[in-house]
Formats: sequence, C-alpha cells, structure tokens
Amino acid sequence: MPFPDEGGASAAEPVRYSLAARRLHWIVAAFVICQLPLGLYMVARGQATNFDATTGSLYSLHKLLGFTVLWLIVLRVLVRLGRGAPPPVATLTPFERIVSRIVHYALYVLLLVVPVLGWAGVSAYPALDIFGLFSLPAILPPNEPLANRILGVHGLLALLLAALALLHIAAALRHRFIKHDGVMRRMWPPG
Repeated sequence: MPFPDEGGASAAEPVRYSLAARRLHWIVAAFVICQLPLGLYMVARGQATNFDATTGSLYSLHKLLGFTVLWLIVLRVLVRLGRGAPPPVATLTPFERIVSRIVHYALYVLLLVVPVLGWAGVSAYPALDIFGLFSLPAILPPNEPLANRILGVHGLLALLLAALALLHIAAALRHRFIKHDGVMRRMWPPG
C-alpha cells in the first residue's frame, strides 16, 4: 500500500514483514493500547472504591486480555523465529540500527515478561478467577506479600513497556513523515 507522498511501489521499495507478522503486530498493539490505561484505571478505581464489583470486572477483563496477549506474543515470537525479519532499510544510520534492535528486543522481552508477572502475581494473591466463569491455572502458591511485590514490578515494567512503545511509535512516525524511507510501510497493516 503506497503512501501518497512516497510514490508508488518501485524496485527500491523495502521488503515487508510477513502477513502473519503484520497481523500479529497490530493485534498485539491494540491489546497493549487497551491494557495500559485499563491497568492504571482499575488500580486507581480499586483504591477509590475499596474494590467494588465494577472494579472486580475490570480486573477480570485485564487478566483475560493479559493472558491472551501472552499467547499472542508467544505466537508472534514463533513467527519471527520461523520467518525472520526483512533486512534493515539501507537509509538507517548505524545508530538507528542499534537503537532499533535494542528497542525491538526490549519490547519483545517486556511483552512476554509483563503478562507472566501479572499471572504470577494473581497466582500468589490468589486472584485467578475471571468473571466467575473460569480461573487461570496457578503458577505460584498463595503468598500475598510476594504477590504485592510481583504486581509492583509488573506495574513498573508495564510503564516501561508504554514508554518504549511510545518511542517505537515516534520512530515509525519519523520514518514516515520526515525520512520518507519506507520503514513504516514494512509493517503497515495487512494488504
């Protein structure tokens, strides 16, 4: 899908990520965009309302979405390992290549670690119930002080994930609107 100010497809057009990689990228992005504000809101609401029924539903939703993100990112990592990634665009400076690699690896690590910590925290609490319909399997025995520490780290790493996601978005927009080098087109939605 060519962008109007970048011209149509040409022999120099960067190779795109696979269709599966692009779809998983945007699905995971949508989940993360929902999860971060939901997590902040549910914690603040829980403190303000002494954990009312609506707050309990918000926590159930957050757990369900987080568990789903975990398996989507596992699938995404498997797709990345199986299909690889296109080579870097020639216009990237050595500094941009290094920063891009660091940010991408950090995003993958955080996208795996943050949901696992959330799962571990609710296991140790224990608060594994989701909407009264089913429970997540426990991965730690009950230990509320440990749960509080794990969930604290979960929250801090979620904020770091948000900061890195914003950096990633800013870099993509820079490539799209300032450098016009086709980097963003490589991951643009399926088409």
